[in-house]
Amino acid sequence: MRGSDGILGIKEGERNRSDKWVKRRERWLVILGITLHAVYMLSIFDIYFKTPIVHGMHPVKPRFKAPPAKRLVLLVADGLRADKFFEPDSEGNHRAPFLRNIIKNRGRWGVSHARPPTESRPGHVSIIAGFYEDPSAVTKGWKANPVEFDSVFNQSRHTFAYGSPDIVPIFCGALPHSTWKTYPHEFEDFATDASFLDEWSFDQFQSLLNRSAQDPELKELLLQDNLVIFLHLLGCDSNGHAHRPYSSIYLNNVKVVDHIAERVYTLLENYYKDNRTSYIFTADHGMSDKGSHGDGHPSNTDTPLVVWGAGVKYPKPISSSNNSDHGVFVDEHAHDMPTPVDWGLNGIERVDVNQADIAPLMSTLLGLPCPVNSVGNLPLGYVDMIEAEEVEAVLANTKQILNQFLCKSKIKQSNSLYFKPFKQLAHHSAALEHIEYLISIRDYGTAMMLAQNLRNLALKGLQYFQTYDWLMLMTVITLGYIGWIICLLLHILQSYTSLAGDVFKNPHDAWQRNNKMKVYLFGCVLMGAISVVLFMEHSPPLYHAYFSMTVFLWTQIVGEYQLIKTLCRWLSGGNYNYIIKILASSAVSIFILEFLVNSFTERKLYTWCFFIMGIVAAFYLFQAIPWRSGIPIYVCCACWFLSVFTLMPAEIPDNNGLVIASGAIIVIIGAAARWLDQHSEGNKYWLRISYHKMEKLRSPVLFFLQALLVGLSSVMVSLSTSHRKEKQELHAIHQLINWSIAGFSMVLPLFSENSLLSRLTSIFLGFAPSFLLLSIGYEAVFYGALALVLVAWILFENTILHLMMVKKLSASMKRTGEITMLENDVRYLQLSDVRIPLIFLILFNVAFFGTGNFASIASFEISSVYRFITVFSPFLMATLLIFKLFIPFMLVICVFSAITKLLQVPRVGCYFLVILFSDVMTIHFFFLVRNTGSWMEIGNSISHFGIVSAQVVFVLLLFALTNTYTKDIQIGSAGSSSQKAA
Repeated sequence: MRGSDGILGIKEGERNRSDKWVKRRERWLVILGITLHAVYMLSIFDIYFKTPIVHGMHPVKPRFKAPPAKRLVLLVADGLRADKFFEPDSEGNHRAPFLRNIIKNRGRWGVSHARPPTESRPGHVSIIAGFYEDPSAVTKGWKANPVEFDSVFNQSRHTFAYGSPDIVPIFCGALPHSTWKTYPHEFEDFATDASFLDEWSFDQFQSLLNRSAQDPELKELLLQDNLVIFLHLLGCDSNGHAHRPYSSIYLNNVKVVDHIAERVYTLLENYYKDNRTSYIFTADHGMSDKGSHGDGHPSNTDTPLVVWGAGVKYPKPISSSNNSDHGVFVDEHAHDMPTPVDWGLNGIERVDVNQADIAPLMSTLLGLPCPVNSVGNLPLGYVDMIEAEEVEAVLANTKQILNQFLCKSKIKQSNSLYFKPFKQLAHHSAALEHIEYLISIRDYGTAMMLAQNLRNLALKGLQYFQTYDWLMLMTVITLGYIGWIICLLLHILQSYTSLAGDVFKNPHDAWQRNNKMKVYLFGCVLMGAISVVLFMEHSPPLYHAYFSMTVFLWTQIVGEYQLIKTLCRWLSGGNYNYIIKILASSAVSIFILEFLVNSFTERKLYTWCFFIMGIVAAFYLFQAIPWRSGIPIYVCCACWFLSVFTLMPAEIPDNNGLVIASGAIIVIIGAAARWLDQHSEGNKYWLRISYHKMEKLRSPVLFFLQALLVGLSSVMVSLSTSHRKEKQELHAIHQLINWSIAGFSMVLPLFSENSLLSRLTSIFLGFAPSFLLLSIGYEAVFYGALALVLVAWILFENTILHLMMVKKLSASMKRTGEITMLENDVRYLQLSDVRIPLIFLILFNVAFFGTGNFASIASFEISSVYRFITVFSPFLMATLLIFKLFIPFMLVICVFSAITKLLQVPRVGCYFLVILFSDVMTIHFFFLVRNTGSWMEIGNSISHFGIVSAQVVFVLLLFALTNTYTKDIQIGSAGSSSQKAA
C-alpha cells in the first residue's frame, strides 16, 4: 500500500512503540482531562462568584423612637410576571383590582428587579435575607435545607410562614421562633390548576387566627411586636410551567393572589384594628413565554412590588423633581423608566428597586436591624418617616454594609502575606464621625448624602474583596488550559501520526528518563513551595488544586523538551510546502472554532454555515465523482433543510400535529435507508457502508417492529396530550405505555445487522419514539433533518475514501512496501483528517442550538416531560430533559464512531482532537465570562463556559454509551472479507 503524508507531512514509517504504552497513556490522559476540567470549571466561581456570606458582624439597629409598624405581612407570588400583573385583560379589566386600588390610593408601587439565576431559592434569599447567592445555588433551588445566613425572619420576634415545602423550610426549618407548615410535595401536580395551593396557604393562616380565640398563648404571641407573616403562593409558578404565562389558568391565578391579598388585609385589619401592620406584595421571579425561568430576560427579572400600610408613603404624582435611590438596576434597567401605557399607571410615581432592597425595607418598617449579610439599599421612596429618622435608617443600613466590608478586609489581611487594602475606605471612621456630627447639628441633608456615598463605597469595597484574587487565578487557569492543550497535541503526534523515526526514536531512552526525573523533581519542589505559601495564606483547597494542575502540566511539557526541540528543528528546516499546509489548516481550524464561539450568541450563523456547506460539498462532489450521481444534490438539499431550524424561534411553540407528522417522516427516512442498504449489492461504491455477509439476510421483522413503535409513539403523543388537557391529568395506562415504548425501542438496535448503514438506521429508529414522546413542536422534525445531514456526512466521507482507494489501487502496481497502518488495521492520522473532529464539533453544537438556546437555563421546556410524569419531581424531570437533549448527540457520536471505522482512523485520536479543539474554545469563553453589564449577559457567559468545558466529560460518557451500539459495526472491503475496526 502506498504511503501518504502524516499530520505534519512526513512520510509514514513503522513505530517502535508498544501498544500497552499508548493505551496506558490514553487512560491517564482521559482521567487527567476529566479531573482538570472539573476543577477548572469551578474556578469561575472562585474568580467571580465567591460566596458573599461572612460571619462575625454585629447587627445595627436603627435609632428610632418607635418603629413604624408592629408587624409585617410578606406575600410572595412565586413566578408572577410584572407585565401580566399590571396590564389589563382583553376586555380592558385589570386582573388585580384590589392591589391596583392600593397603588392608586393607599400605597407605593414599582418593579422589583431580580438577579439571575431567577430561581425560587435565590429569589427568596434576595427578598428575605437581602443578598444574592452564588449562581451555583441554583443546584439548591429545589432543596429544603436551611443554610447559615441571617434574614429578616431571624431578626423578628416570631415568624409565621405557610407555603411550599421547597421554600418555607429553608428559612424556618432551623428557626426556633417560628410557626410554619407546608403542604405535601404530591400537591404540586402540573396536570392540575395549582391555584388551590395559594388557597391552602391562606386557609392555614386564617385557621391560625381563628385558633387564637381559644388559645391564650397564641393570642398573646400574635399581639407582640416585630412579627413577620409570610405566605408563599406557588400557584402562578406551577401554572406558568404547565400552561404558560399567557394561558387563562395562569392569568386567572393572578386574580386569585389579588383576592388572597385582599382577604389577608381585611382579616388582619379586623383582627388588630390598630393600623400598625405593613404589607408587601412581590414575586421571587417572573416567567418566560415558554413557561420557564432562570435566565436574565426581563420576563424573568421584572416582578411587581406593591407596599402599603403602616410606615408606607401614599401615592405621589409623577414630577420632574422626583429623585431616585438608584441609577441602574441589576438588569440594567434605569430608574423611573417610562411605564408601559397599557398599565394605566403613568401618572403615579413608580419606585423601582433591586430585589435585595426589599430586606432592608422590611427591617426598617419593623425597626429591626438589617440582615447582617444584606447588600440592599433602603428605598426611601417607600418609607414614610420624618427626615431625622430617614437619616438614621440610611445610616444603620450603611453601617451594616460597612461592617461586612471591614470583616472581609480583616479576614483577607490576616490571611495575606502581601495585603492590598481598598484605599477609598481608608478613612471610614472619620467619615462616620462626621456624619454623626452632622446629625447632631441637624444638617440632615448633608448627612444623608454622605451616608449614601459611604454606603456606595462600602458596596464597592465588598466587590473589591470578592474579586481580590482575580488576576492571579485568571493567569494560573489560562496557563493550565494552554498546558493541557500542548500535552494533548504532543500525545497525538507521538501516538497517532507518522512523524520521523528520529523524533520519537526511543521514548524510553535512559538518558531521557534521567533528565525527566530532574524536571519532575524541580516541579515537585516548586509545587511544594507554592503550597506552603497558599497554606500560610489560608487559601481554599481549590487554590491548591488550580496551582497543582498547572505546575503538573507544565512539568510534563518541560520534561518533553528534547522532543519539542527536535520537532522545532524539523519545522525550521523542513519542506516549506508542508509548513504552509499546516499553517493553512490551523487558520481554517481557528476560523471554524471562532465561528462556533460566536454561534453560542447568534444561532442563526448555523443557517449560513449549512447553506454554504451544502453548496461547497455539492460542488466538490460534482467535480470529484467521475460518474453520474445524485449524491451531490442529496448532500446539498440535506444541508439546506437543516439550515432552516436555526431561523426558528428558540422558544418552541406547541404543535402536536407537527410531532405526529414527524413520526411519519422518520419512518420514511428509515425505509429509504433500508431500501438503499438492501439494493446496493454489486456496487463497489456502496460496498463499505452496506456490506452484508454472504449468508441469507436477516428478516425485515426488526425494521417493521421499529417502524411500528415509531407510529405507536406518534399515536400516544396525540392520546396523552389530549387526555391530559381534557381531564387535567395523565392517565396511568398512557404513562405505562409511554415508558414501555421508550425503554423497549432503545434495546432493539442491538439486534440489527452489523453493516454500517443497517446499524445506524436501526439506532435512528430506536431513539425516535423516546424523542417524539419528549417533543412538543418542531424539534421532532429537527431529529429527522439532523439524521439526513449525518447520512450526507457518511456519503461524503465514503466518496472521498472510494476515490482514494481507486487512486491507490492504480498506484499500487508501481509502489509497494510503504506502511500506513498502526495496529488492528487502523491507519495513521493525516493532516486532512482534521476535518473529522471539526465537522463533528459543528454537528455536535448544532444539536445544541438547532432547537433552541441550550446555553440559557430557561431553554429547558418542562412540558416536554408531561407524557411521562406530571407530579413535580425535579430530578426525574431534569433527567428526562437531559436525556432528550442527549438523543441528537448520541446520533452524532454514533455516526462519528462509524466514520472512524469507515476511514480506519484511530477513534481515540480523533476524540483527543475534539477535546483539543473544544479547549481552544474553552479558553475564549473563559475570558468572555463577565461580572459586569447586564445579568442576562453574565448568566449566559457562565453557561457558555460551562457547556464547552463539560464537553470532555459528556462526550466521553456518550462515547461509552454509544459504543454499545457501534462496536459491532463491520465495514466491507474491496475483497470478499470484512474488516472490523478496533
